[in-house]
Amino acid sequence: MSGDHQSLALLLFSAFVAVTLGITTWVSRHRHGSAEEFYTGGRLFSPMENGFAIAGDYMSAASFLGISGLIALFGYDGMLYSVGFLVAWLVVLLLVAELVRNCGRFTLADVVAARMRERPVRIAAGTSSVAVSVLYLVAQMVGAGSLVALLLGGTSEAARAWTVIGVGALMIVYVTLGGMRATTWIQIVKAVLLMAGTLVLTVLVLLRFHGDFDALLTTAAERSGHGKEFLAPGLAYGGGWTARFDFMSLGLALVLGTAGLPHILSRFYTVPTARAARRSVVWAIGLIGGFYLMTIVLGFGAAALVGTDEVRASSAAGNTAVPLLALDLGGGAGSTGGTVLFAVVAAVAFATILAVVAGITLASSASVAHDLYASLKRPGRGRKPRGEVAVARLAAAGIGGVAIALGLLARDLNVAFLVGLAFAVAASANLPVLLYSLFWRNFTTRGAVWSVYGGLVPAVLLVVFSPVVSGSPEAIFPGVDFQVFPLQNPGLVSIPLGFLAGWLGTVLSRERADEARHAESEVRSLTGAGAV
Repeated sequence: MSGDHQSLALLLFSAFVAVTLGITTWVSRHRHGSAEEFYTGGRLFSPMENGFAIAGDYMSAASFLGISGLIALFGYDGMLYSVGFLVAWLVVLLLVAELVRNCGRFTLADVVAARMRERPVRIAAGTSSVAVSVLYLVAQMVGAGSLVALLLGGTSEAARAWTVIGVGALMIVYVTLGGMRATTWIQIVKAVLLMAGTLVLTVLVLLRFHGDFDALLTTAAERSGHGKEFLAPGLAYGGGWTARFDFMSLGLALVLGTAGLPHILSRFYTVPTARAARRSVVWAIGLIGGFYLMTIVLGFGAAALVGTDEVRASSAAGNTAVPLLALDLGGGAGSTGGTVLFAVVAAVAFATILAVVAGITLASSASVAHDLYASLKRPGRGRKPRGEVAVARLAAAGIGGVAIALGLLARDLNVAFLVGLAFAVAASANLPVLLYSLFWRNFTTRGAVWSVYGGLVPAVLLVVFSPVVSGSPEAIFPGVDFQVFPLQNPGLVSIPLGFLAGWLGTVLSRERADEARHAESEVRSLTGAGAV
């Protein structure tokens, strides 16, 4: 890339970072230091503000860079992510949003512990929340590395590594200084920027083809090297039984995973009422739906205008398809329009990564402090909210360090694919225990603990022993082979195991479910009576 690209993009990066750091500094001067303020922003956000923040939290680097890249590489099969991510919000709207807002206070564990023995449930739920968050963070780190590698010409691994470290450092600053209030406003700003940038690119792609979507698809198929197969199912998931099961596994993980993501669940606590939580989701669905429709246009546009081979040459996983498309739409390499549009898209993508990692880090640090720390410290020492907040800030730094290290290891994998793994773990470990707690009268503490670990442990082990980690040229460790599990996504096996383990734990448990606490939590979840 030319020096103009680098200078302008870095200038825009710097402007966004300056604005977000300004927001964080301003919020840090006006905070009260309470757990309520740090975890939920004082529950002062309106449904529209929270809806934009949810959209900003959800539309990650996987959405902007990864999905468009997969569509540019695999055509029809790449759209699975767009459809899966959007359909997942119906599960959230119908089954989760209002009930979680009424039952909980700060985290997923609050909902489950309302009718169980707190200590084992909080340790289990806190552990799974941290695991999901770290996996999700890795995807954002990989996206940041890909973006800057492209900006610097793809030649400097050192620059890529330092980018990952820089993103990690910034997210730690956002969370430790500003808490939920600063994180929310950063996500709102980012959502507006991302929607505007994506809309501009979509309009430019459609104008290039005079509004003829059929011509866009035909050209994309011709330049993909696959012909009509590019527009039909099977290019990525049609090679045999393994590919077909991988397709089902990924679809299941995407549709069910959103309702178990800790950073999404924590957003329902930032509004004053359950009704506001439901309205927030409606706002989010509108924004997210429009965005994913536009990513389809961008993916096929990249295949048609840039070419599948050039996208793959720049990034084998397709993570750079949208920046390359922006360069072409602006007039090509060396042109002023191309330079400006490329820089704007790169800055928006970078803003996307910074905003999302801040939300995930906040949710995971809340799980460490509010669930793990509060459960593991010595009995008799009462829970001190200010002490919890201090631990949450330390946890943010620790989680950031782990995410940076894993992001450097997984730098050659597609970001949407990595998020698919996080969704599978969330759907395996968090969703079963959440649904059982809300809807099964006889659910017990043992069932809750077994449900979490019965989904979490198989999901993580299956990923470790899958082609993602070893045994294939695209693996994290391509030089070794300890692959046992043939599927790339564990959801098809681990999600049913999570539900089965919760049922078995309850059936085999000697303790009886507390009818009074169940009735209380049921009334609270449905009516909001007694909700925080």
